[in-house]
Amino acid sequence: MKILCISGSPRGENSDTFRLAKETVAGITTAEPGVSVEYIHLGRLRIEFCTGCSACHRKLLFCPLKDDIAPVLRSMREAEAIIFASPVYINHVTAQLKALLDRSSPFIHCQMLTGKYGAALAASGGGPHAMVLDYLKEYLVSCGVQYVGGVSGPMSRFNAMKEEAKTLGVDLAKAVKENIAYPNQLSTIEKQREFFKGVISSRKEEWKDEYEYWKEKGWI
Repeated sequence: MKILCISGSPRGENSDTFRLAKETVAGITTAEPGVSVEYIHLGRLRIEFCTGCSACHRKLLFCPLKDDIAPVLRSMREAEAIIFASPVYINHVTAQLKALLDRSSPFIHCQMLTGKYGAALAASGGGPHAMVLDYLKEYLVSCGVQYVGGVSGPMSRFNAMKEEAKTLGVDLAKAVKENIAYPNQLSTIEKQREFFKGVISSRKEEWKDEYEYWKEKGWI
């Protein structure tokens, strides 16, 4: 079992949100000893902002920007489960995490993470936080991922959140091991696939690699 934990905090290992992520991983390893876990701290990487050039749609996942994005996207494709952890910055994920997600749009166009499972964590100083989990869930499902759950809250609840995060890890490990299905999410994934089928078909001459990916999957 390969688990990928992506932290969007600029504080790296000193982040309280990353501490929650480690509790989630502890839950996973308790349920499934010997799992492979990779941690990525986006604050340590150079990830440029998407310029909207569409190069990654024409040539799948190719980007003319020379930065650290490619290994992160590769790790996302190789993992069986993805955990996103982000502090709440003005009612949203951090700029570091948003930059990564913006650079991964082929994952959505082609549902390239289909078959994987996901979870999310968010901690706020005391303000709103649930919208961050909603956003990350929507992103993951749009990529074909089944979302197991999330934990969010203000730092005043941190000790309780740690226990919730550990339980989430147990649930995530179980979902991967038992290949648990979430029918409502699978229905949403299918509806989005039908929508993008029309989009990809209409742009097949321009987005050749994405169109070929769809053909290989048997979706067109």
